[in-house]
Amino acid sequence: MIQSLNTKVDLVIEATWLTGSTDYGKIMIGDKGFEFYSSRDSRKNVQIPWEEVDKVIASVMLKGKWIPRYAIKNKKNVNYIFSSKDPKRVLRAIRKYVDPNNMVNSLSFFDVVKRAVKSRFKKS
Repeated sequence: MIQSLNTKVDLVIEATWLTGSTDYGKIMIGDKGFEFYSSRDSRKNVQIPWEEVDKVIASVMLKGKWIPRYAIKNKKNVNYIFSSKDPKRVLRAIRKYVDPNNMVNSLSFFDVVKRAVKSRFKKS
């Protein structure tokens, strides 16, 4: 059994960890860090202390009405992508421990295309 980082738990919610394959389990947000525990395989878990979190990136669609997924980027430049039932509640719980300036929106499809076109025709 895995020992939890947290001493006080703020939120536990069902979630999906999006790796090469999807892993279903629970997210636990507490005073010491962000944790994901797989419901099928006890070896597939993630524990990220708040000191290691660099950015939280949310994929926002329909002007903020729908957040299909969010990613947690740590200081080692590793992205952990998650999806949950109530992502707004999860992001609000994370906001207590992560600086709101480090919580950003991901680029939309059109922003990525626009950036590629600009870089292609940029004068050298």
